[in-house]
Amino acid sequence: MHPNAAFAWDDTEALRAFAQDIGFGTLFMATPQGPRVAHLPFVFLAENRIGFHIARNNAMTQYLDGAEALFVVNGPDGYISPDWYGMDNQVPTWNYCAIEMQGNMRQMTQDELIAQSDALSLFQEAKLAPKPLWDRSKMADGYFEKMLRGILGFHMDITAWRGTRKLGQNKPDTARNAAADGAEQAGKRDIADMMRRLP
Repeated sequence: MHPNAAFAWDDTEALRAFAQDIGFGTLFMATPQGPRVAHLPFVFLAENRIGFHIARNNAMTQYLDGAEALFVVNGPDGYISPDWYGMDNQVPTWNYCAIEMQGNMRQMTQDELIAQSDALSLFQEAKLAPKPLWDRSKMADGYFEKMLRGILGFHMDITAWRGTRKLGQNKPDTARNAAADGAEQAGKRDIADMMRRLP
């Protein structure tokens, strides 16, 4: 994560809420064939446990059970032009929010995989209200079971959280807000909003 202490984000409750709202990230792991990544939706199963499923034939799947891995969730980001600060002697930069969750992987049982799959879809479907909730009862008989044969479920017990919110905290408020205006005009509304919401 970014070495500048001004950008450190160490509020675990806020990190968890932010990661959960995004619900998608990248799993990184070293394997005998070299480093591998997978891009996955996930859901929190407990305070410090995430669950996901991955294609059975993914290059990293055979190495996951019992391994230590890193799961990264990226939030909004955007280029920041030096012109936007209204200050002399500034340089271009990139503002962003990111969370790293490090932990130990364990393969799920079939029942745990089904529960994880249901929890993931329910959590995401609830965000779409007032649309009626979708659930697997709407699938043809046997189709869900067929799909399960192509995936494996895993959970990560998180042993370390690392977060970065690089939002211009090292600039005066007026300069940061001016840069947020520039970012919004450039189409980066999400990162601009986060820059403005800093205490």
